[in-house]
Amino acid sequence: MALKKAFIPYDGYWSTPFCRWQGSFANLHSMEFAAEVCKGALPARGIPPKTFDSLILGITVPQKSSFYGAPWVAGMIGAAGITGPTISQACATSAKCVAVASGDIELGNNEAILVVTCDRTSNGPHIYYPNPLGTGGTGDKEDWVWDNFGRDPYAKNAMIETAENVAREAGISKEEQDEVTLIRYNQYQDALKDNSAFLNRFMVVPVEARDPAGRKVIATVTGDEGVFPTTAEALARLRPVIPNGTVTFGTQTYPADGNASMAISTREKARELSRDPNIEIQVLSCGEARAKRGFMAMSIVPAARKALSSAGIGIKDVKAIKTHNPFAVNDIYFCREMGIKPGNMNNYGCSLIWGHPQGPTGTRLIIELIEELVIKGGGYGLFDGCAAGDTAAAVVLKVDVK
Repeated sequence: MALKKAFIPYDGYWSTPFCRWQGSFANLHSMEFAAEVCKGALPARGIPPKTFDSLILGITVPQKSSFYGAPWVAGMIGAAGITGPTISQACATSAKCVAVASGDIELGNNEAILVVTCDRTSNGPHIYYPNPLGTGGTGDKEDWVWDNFGRDPYAKNAMIETAENVAREAGISKEEQDEVTLIRYNQYQDALKDNSAFLNRFMVVPVEARDPAGRKVIATVTGDEGVFPTTAEALARLRPVIPNGTVTFGTQTYPADGNASMAISTREKARELSRDPNIEIQVLSCGEARAKRGFMAMSIVPAARKALSSAGIGIKDVKAIKTHNPFAVNDIYFCREMGIKPGNMNNYGCSLIWGHPQGPTGTRLIIELIEELVIKGGGYGLFDGCAAGDTAAAVVLKVDVK
């Protein structure tokens, strides 16, 4: 999908830190938490809630009363007069939210849309499905997070098996995965330099996590929680998770909790809301693709090519790339197919290192992509990431810095 009219106001976005599952955000209702963050982030940027004529919610792990979706979030942030869709597309949720919002701007349906993405993989719901025909009248049950990580009902495999399938077919070794993971860890260290100067460009900190009653502060989060120290020696010692495999716990991401939000608007409204009118951010295209069954990591290549083609550019025109990489295998395959050196993408970090809350993962990566392009003086940027069902979604942006 090629786009001409969708823009993002500079600094019209934010993200919480991401906390490893069962960490400081483990008991926070993800939608209420996201709304609370928005209520602080919007006035801090001089953006009143009434600015928006729509709100899109991206969430993949149900929470209590999430049936009410985007309209509830809109009400909680003080924009009770607007509505919008709730989108759940696994790890492609953020990209799809951006695509839908940008499409509505392109069609003239809206002037300013707030995209709110959130998830809590911790303490996911345990669902009981009534089945009168079951043995003894008993129903079926599902652990929403873990059962779906463990089995794709169509491909009949676990997430990690999709990475192993690609590693086997493409000849990707454990040693190569270790090497790329170490590069990614070191890139994240750049985001922590100068008292986390890069992260402080967009991250809402500190965040006070309260008990379920909302009265007692149980943790004050000042940065990503759960990133583990990584060395070449430590990675080499880890054994593959699956016998005779290549993927270890060190070369894959981990479930996490958090939220991230972004305004998408017309050019005129973006200029009005931007912290710096000399910086213009345009959404140029979005693309989706699907790989053969059980080979999820391969889907990122056709998704990227589709988005780049729609934008009218090639990979050599791109100045910065960010990927959602649940496995190091993803980046290795992408780099081979696209002719990219592993160290020339995912600067300042990625989901392989700071975790994966699913819904908001892509939003944070797009935010980081924007900030990297601003630091570089502008240019084209590509976000790309895989998702459940052997799918992927990509977004191409252009940042102009006058």
